[in-house]
Amino acid sequence: MRFRFLIPLFCLILLGLPQQSVLAQTSIKVVVNDEAITSYDIAQRARLISMTQRKNKSVARRLAKEELIDDKLKMTEAARVRVSISDAEVNEAYSNIARSVKMSPSNLSSALRRGGVNPQTLKDRLKAQLAWSQVVRNLFQAKINVTDSDVIAALRKSDKKDQDTSIEYELKQVIVVVPKKSSGGFKSKRQRESAQIRKTFNGCEQAGSVLSQYKEVVLRPVGRKLETELPPNMRESIAKTGVGRLTKAQKTDRGYEMIAVCDKQEIKSDIAARTEMKSELRAKEGESLSRRHLMDLRRRATIVER
Repeated sequence: MRFRFLIPLFCLILLGLPQQSVLAQTSIKVVVNDEAITSYDIAQRARLISMTQRKNKSVARRLAKEELIDDKLKMTEAARVRVSISDAEVNEAYSNIARSVKMSPSNLSSALRRGGVNPQTLKDRLKAQLAWSQVVRNLFQAKINVTDSDVIAALRKSDKKDQDTSIEYELKQVIVVVPKKSSGGFKSKRQRESAQIRKTFNGCEQAGSVLSQYKEVVLRPVGRKLETELPPNMRESIAKTGVGRLTKAQKTDRGYEMIAVCDKQEIKSDIAARTEMKSELRAKEGESLSRRHLMDLRRRATIVER
């Protein structure tokens, strides 16, 4: 995902960081457009930065303050353009991080606490990142224009120009619907049903006979997708899933979602290299627009340090 900065954190945790007391101060240190940043906020974010980036205390505190100011601006801008990030989305990102380092979310939380970091500190950071990514997409997606000439020129300068094979998948999405206001017992029941569906699913052609045994289960075609067109986490999960099987169920706002791998084949083409390069160029352009927009927000903001 977007969260590669966290990998050093878990290396340090696994080495065994000493328990450190969390500062309890709550004095206001910065005000951003009437939004307060406290000494506790800065201390917690600084600790997280020290763990993930190996920065000394003074540098970490400086970076933490700047990062928190940016986060306030990002969340305010998200509210302005009506972008809302749910707790479920934050928890899903948090779970993805835990899964990437072979930990459960609860074990990740315990490891953070041992390092002196409240897990909510990481979740707040993730929420700001998720919100800002959506803001940038909403505001600038139509403005990002990468032409075939741009792609060809970039390929000539890279080692991707020799790539001539890729994996193409035919995919379908299975959604075990869970209404938002469902009880905990119902959610657990649907989770068990998702696991049972995954266990008995034996191919897309026979999907109807399996799914019809359960209420409110939706089967949606995704279509044919090159591996380079898939998000990194999904790409990894699908690559580990055999043809005719389902990926592990992921909790989302809609319920429990799985991807069925209906077909898989290797194709010879430069499409894979072109698609990957185009995605990279669009990402770079998006990052540039993102930085400029954040700088504009800073210039227009009222930021008071105490």
